[in-house]
Amino acid sequence: MSGATTTFARNAILLALALPLLLAGQTKAQSYTQQLQERIGIDQKLGEQLPLDLEFTDSSGERTLLRQYFGQKPIVLTLVYYECPMLCTQVLNSLLRAMNVLSFGIGTDFDVLTISIDPGETPALAAAKKAEYSKNYRGRDGSTGWHFLTGEADQIEQLAAAVGFRYEYDADTDQYIHASGLMVLTSEGKLARYFYGIDYPPRDLRWGLVEAADGAIGNPVDQLLLLCYSYDPLTGKYGLYIRNSLRIGGLITVLALATFIIAMLKRERSRPQLN
Repeated sequence: MSGATTTFARNAILLALALPLLLAGQTKAQSYTQQLQERIGIDQKLGEQLPLDLEFTDSSGERTLLRQYFGQKPIVLTLVYYECPMLCTQVLNSLLRAMNVLSFGIGTDFDVLTISIDPGETPALAAAKKAEYSKNYRGRDGSTGWHFLTGEADQIEQLAAAVGFRYEYDADTDQYIHASGLMVLTSEGKLARYFYGIDYPPRDLRWGLVEAADGAIGNPVDQLLLLCYSYDPLTGKYGLYIRNSLRIGGLITVLALATFIIAMLKRERSRPQLN
């Protein structure tokens, strides 16, 4: 990634973080933009194991361990808070749009965990969010696979630290300042992919899930395309892998040429011989 691109991405993230403060009329917004990159962000911890014994409360008020949601399917994890005035809604809306395009289904091919970073939020708030997003998931009830949780401060902090999600509470605005993104985890609870920002291309999300599931979902076309495209941790996106693309293109050319030669030989042999 070029220096200009890195600077642009950093400034865009900082603007997104500072915007709620600007809207709230806070004069300290400028100092926040200068210091936030030291305290707020998402640090990739690819391949690391989530602590599955952390305890949260689901939208029905039942206490549950994280391990209850793992073991069978890959998981999409979002850390938000339900009374967030802007950024969290953008994250969830973008995720919903991407999932509505996927042929994969929540609850069948993968699950989603949405966990509040605000220990003061209640299961009632989680239930309201669950009802809202489940209703809009492909016009059907996606509640069997999309789980909205709340938790106590120490459990939230341990989870956030495990996935590299750095945030803080701002008392002046009564809001949490945080970056935006989501994580894809394997069925065992290992961090497989990070996607940044508030726009998650369905193609990238699909391939992230395919790789997290180790090929258990998807089709041969996905496997072929993943030979041409590779995940870039710096951008959190899939990009064209030139070397493999050239190899596959060359192989296709050779196969096409061989097929043409074989067809021509068969055609030549099928012609009647002249005496």
